[in-house]
Amino acid sequence: MIKKFLRPGKYPTNVNLGLLIFRIGISAMMITHGWGKFQKVLNGDFSFGDPLGFGVEASLILAAFAEFICSCLLILGLTTRFAAIPLIVTMLVAWQIAHGDDPFSSQEKSVFYLLSYVFILITGPGKYSLDHKLFGKKGVRSLS
Repeated sequence: MIKKFLRPGKYPTNVNLGLLIFRIGISAMMITHGWGKFQKVLNGDFSFGDPLGFGVEASLILAAFAEFICSCLLILGLTTRFAAIPLIVTMLVAWQIAHGDDPFSSQEKSVFYLLSYVFILITGPGKYSLDHKLFGKKGVRSLS
């Protein structure tokens, strides 16, 4: 069942190329948000919000993991669908809790990222990914 979840999907070449560009582009943009958080974790500076009541340390570590580590995994196309889940949760928290009282113009970026990661969760990474190399050679069903 896990291998089935990791399969990248079978798409035409132009769709695979589009998935690669989208996956790398959205992840590269998210890394810019996660890098500062990741650096704070490495430096032991745990000044951060606690939107879910887990504690500031856990909240920062979870956000840094999602925004930096999971974005790196998406760029590689490695465990893509699993890596999208923490990003989806992080963007839901950013949208509904961290920016919940803000106007939509402030919420828009987190909604955009959220929809992007849901799209990646549904489609998978495509052919140009490590997931394809590791899990996509046999038994991948076509959409046609």
